Amino acid sequence: MPSESKYIHNALKQVHLNTSCTSVNGFSISGLATYFQFPELDFAVDMGECPLSATSINHVFLTHAHGDHARCLMRHHSLRKMMGVERDSVYYLPQEIADGAKKWIRAEALFEGVPEAKFRYPEICPVEKGNRIPLKYRKDLVLEPFEVKHSVPAMGATLYLHKRKLKQEYLGKTPAEIIELRKNNVEITREVFEPLVSFLGDCLGESILQNPGVFQSKVLVLECTFLDDEDEPMSHKKGHTHLRQILKALEKNRGNIACEKIILTHFSMKYSEKHIHDMLDKNIPDDFKDIVVPFI
Repeated sequence: MPSESKYIHNALKQVHLNTSCTSVNGFSISGLATYFQFPELDFAVDMGECPLSATSINHVFLTHAHGDHARCLMRHHSLRKMMGVERDSVYYLPQEIADGAKKWIRAEALFEGVPEAKFRYPEICPVEKGNRIPLKYRKDLVLEPFEVKHSVPAMGATLYLHKRKLKQEYLGKTPAEIIELRKNNVEITREVFEPLVSFLGDCLGESILQNPGVFQSKVLVLECTFLDDEDEPMSHKKGHTHLRQILKALEKNRGNIACEKIILTHFSMKYSEKHIHDMLDKNIPDDFKDIVVPFI
């Protein structure tokens, strides 16, 4: 195995990528920490670490309860209070883990010495698959969670830009005609949900095939924990995605992929930076190499 990189295992050394709809900042190495920040969307996914850059973000989605994704969730809440941020963040959690999260949050606060009389929960929003939820402070953005298969209850989600557009039959109408239609209570607009970012979190590769709509997002974040052929059985055992399954999904959806970037994350800590780049360069088809990028 190639020697270990000197920096890709430093969870506070963030990776930075730019896309047309948002920058993507954060870190993701399996077992160490995973967190993603989408600052222009006021949105974060997972909180395996909480650098100060996360404290300005008001909406956090937790994919599942494993510590390398969840352990700093309340650190985020506490740091905002210490820094004088008055607005409460909203924490979106899968419904299945919400009660357990509340017990954990309360126990952690009491362990740290918060008097029980002064303890209060942060704003927790349990989510279920298929429900579209407008973000509290960004009503133009809508979160739609979906189930993925992992070793514990887990969810991915798509974040949409929600807007209204003129219906096809009213295109070309004059401003005066539009005003008259509105006076007569005619509904002249339609809702549009434009998929911006999809993220699957930790999951078996089959979850990608079960959610083909994610390939319509401008940015798609996929875990790619294992790369080598001999690691494929381990990927199934641990509930993670192997590179071979991503290649299969790309091939199956070829011709129906609208993504500007497909970001591969959560590589096993045993891989060096060079090995990751070499394996992707060797295996990613040429026509996908411009859009498929490793988050290292």
